[in-house]
Amino acid sequence: MTRTQKTVFALVALVAVVFGLTVHKVLNGRSHGDPAAMIDAGIILLPQSRDLPSLSLTDQNGQAVQVDELKGQWSLLFFGYTFCPDICPTTLAQLRELKTLLPPEALSRLRVVLVSVDPQRDTPTQLKQYLGYFDPAFQGLTGELENIQKLANAVSIPFIPANTSKPNYTVDHSGNLVIIGPDGTQRGFIRSPLNNQKLATQLPELLKSDG
Repeated sequence: MTRTQKTVFALVALVAVVFGLTVHKVLNGRSHGDPAAMIDAGIILLPQSRDLPSLSLTDQNGQAVQVDELKGQWSLLFFGYTFCPDICPTTLAQLRELKTLLPPEALSRLRVVLVSVDPQRDTPTQLKQYLGYFDPAFQGLTGELENIQKLANAVSIPFIPANTSKPNYTVDHSGNLVIIGPDGTQRGFIRSPLNNQKLATQLPELLKSDG
């Protein structure tokens, strides 16, 4: 074999390896582990990431937060409210438990955010006090109802605004979680009800990725 033939052969082999790795990555959902196991755990990854709308909300400390700048960590967004009688306390308690099941490396790459669907009652102070019952590290977002609806619609977690003139009103909303990647884009969902044992196995595979 001549030097030229050897060079061509090496280049062809290199292209084949790169192509093979690329195909493997695509077929395995950006190398986020076993797709079937992810789905079984309730993790549904989007075929293409979605940008979040550029709008401002207020966190539990009264600070303005641009929702399209939730970057640097993986985020789980839960749309709920502090006066919720059932889904919200149950989900937040499950998320608190889930954190205890994750390895430290995965835990350091994850934030949990409650986005209020009841901004009339959920002031920053109310959010901070409520989230403190579950985990002081949980973050909360509230703000103008119009902006919250825009965010919810953008991530396909719509809710039905309540008739706030009625005493002790409730808000109809989903129990699904939204997965936001470290680049600030939506990557998928986690279906409700949560299965913490399966999530504790599959989430670290997702969280160790930079996207």
